[in-house]
Amino acid sequence: MPVVPGARATPPRTVLVVDDSAFMRRMVSDLIAADPRFRVVGVARDGRAALAAVHRLDPDIVTMDVEMPTLDGLAALGYIMSEAPRPVVMLSAAGAGGGADLTLRALELGAVDFVRKPSGPISLDLERVRERLFAALEAASCVNLRGVPMLARPPVPGSAVARPPRPAHAAVVVAASTGGPRALAELIPQLAATLDAAVLVAQHMPRGFTRSLAERLDGMSALRVSEAVHGEPIERDHVYIAPGGSHLVVALEAGVPVARLDDGPPLWGVRPSADPLFRSAAAAFGRQTVGVVLTGMGRDGADGLQAVRAAGGLALVQDEASAIVFGMPRAALAQGGADQVVPLHDMARAVTAALAARPLP
Repeated sequence: MPVVPGARATPPRTVLVVDDSAFMRRMVSDLIAADPRFRVVGVARDGRAALAAVHRLDPDIVTMDVEMPTLDGLAALGYIMSEAPRPVVMLSAAGAGGGADLTLRALELGAVDFVRKPSGPISLDLERVRERLFAALEAASCVNLRGVPMLARPPVPGSAVARPPRPAHAAVVVAASTGGPRALAELIPQLAATLDAAVLVAQHMPRGFTRSLAERLDGMSALRVSEAVHGEPIERDHVYIAPGGSHLVVALEAGVPVARLDDGPPLWGVRPSADPLFRSAAAAFGRQTVGVVLTGMGRDGADGLQAVRAAGGLALVQDEASAIVFGMPRAALAQGGADQVVPLHDMARAVTAALAARPLP
């Protein structure tokens, strides 16, 4: 590539690597050091050492193991985000025990993203997640640290109203990626138990984590939240999370909306993708659809939100100031616009107002 006279090369982002295993510290450091966009400036073996290194070295990004002795990754993350905020990428050995739940809590506390170690705490095959690691570091490089404040504890849900199952006649479809678990932890618990619509969420997340995400949100919310199951009826006042590794779409059977899971190829490099969900919901619910695009890298959700608007539904996009990463909202606005651009703290109110404004079925 020719050098442009007078152009300044972008300095590499500095990274602090934190892991209780000396072997993993070396593996992660070597992987990162092989990319000229990043430079490892230090390592730490536990949360206490990590906090000291953050203050001493002032790294641009921190990679943090979740489970460590002395001071674990969750506690260290809390200290970092309160004392010296910066992008943190969690490295998780989730798959056994409470690893997935710990990782999701870390995302709620302010971590930008996570990378799953492929074969447990000591992963000799870390090379398998090279692309995933650099995608997370790239997201960390463009994060908006002022976007969403740390969620110290889950909100207390309101009183759920017991109702017999009722097929949904309206739907809220939500797209989220980087920063999404934290955004969902603010949005979903603020929705009333009597929303009178189904909520369907495509959060970019691998298999094994979406069920924990659904369980955490269920414990925080007045609405029932669960991971979607193939063939189940889609009911009002219920939140369905697309399972990691599967696209979630809406189908009509004898006029009743049902969930369909599709293990076809990824779209935009992700599965679940929001676009198939949004398009199918627009086809099933028409003007009774509200589309929401939240924080995330890439452009997933842009085509789907355009389809929602074309069907007569309403489109809401998270604003730049509150988005951890504004990529997906920006792409949605450029593709088909939106009826409202909304800060995260006001998104639940905007969703409720959009449902109230929809035409009668």
